[in-house]
Amino acid sequence: MTESPQKKPGKKRAPRTLGPEKTEKIFAALAHDRPDPKTELEYTSPFTLLVAVALSAQATDVGVNKATRKLFAIADTPEKMLALGEEGVAEHIKTIGLWRNKAKNVIALSQMLIDEFGGEVPRTREALTRLPGVGRKTANVVMNEVFGEPTIAVDTHIFRVSNRTGLAPGKTPDEVEAGLERVTPPQWKKGAHHWLILHGRYVCKARTPECWRCVIAEWCKYSPKTPDPSKVSSLGPKAPKARK
Repeated sequence: MTESPQKKPGKKRAPRTLGPEKTEKIFAALAHDRPDPKTELEYTSPFTLLVAVALSAQATDVGVNKATRKLFAIADTPEKMLALGEEGVAEHIKTIGLWRNKAKNVIALSQMLIDEFGGEVPRTREALTRLPGVGRKTANVVMNEVFGEPTIAVDTHIFRVSNRTGLAPGKTPDEVEAGLERVTPPQWKKGAHHWLILHGRYVCKARTPECWRCVIAEWCKYSPKTPDPSKVSSLGPKAPKARK
C-alpha cells in the first residue's frame, strides 16, 4: 500500500474579510445610525466604571446597573470600597452571577489601586490587567471609555457581529480583536467598540438577527437573512387532521 503524500506545512491564511470599501461603508452606516455611541453601564468616575465592567462578566448591563446604583452611592472610591469590606460589597451584588468571587476581586483591586497607583485608575493595558478580576476586555473598555484610546473590547456581541458579517472573522476573541484592529479605518476606531456591541445587542441578536431592519445588511455575509416577520405568514397551510 502506497502512503498518501503528506501535506507540507504552510502559512495559515488569514480569514477573508469584506475588504476596505465594504468595511468603510459598514462603519459609516453604523455611525449614522448611532451618532453618539457610549457604554450602557452607569458610572461616575474611572473607578466606578472599572468596577462596573469587572462586574459585568457573565451578567447584563441592566443587572449590573441595578446592583451598582446603591453600591456606588456609598462606595465610589477605592478607600470607601475597602471600608465597606468584602461582605458589604457582596450584599449589594448578590443578584449578579459569580458575586462571591467578584466581591473578593473588587476589594483586592481597590487595595492594589491604593497601594500601587495612588488610588487612581491606571491608563495602560499592562497596568490595568494586573488588577484582580481585570482581563484584557475590561481593560480595553476602560481605556476606550475613560481615556479615549481606540481600543476594541471583544465580548459575545462583537464576536458574533464580526463573524457573521465577515468584518473580522476569528475563532477566538483575541483573533477577532486583532482582525478588527487591522481592518477598522482609523477614523472609526474610537467608536467601533460601541457601534458593534450595540448593534449586536439590539439588531444582530444571537437567536434571531433582525436583518430586515439592519443598516449594514447589504454588505453582511450572514445567510440566509432573517425576513421581516410582519411580512411573512406565521402559519403555513394547515396540516390535514390525522384519521382515527
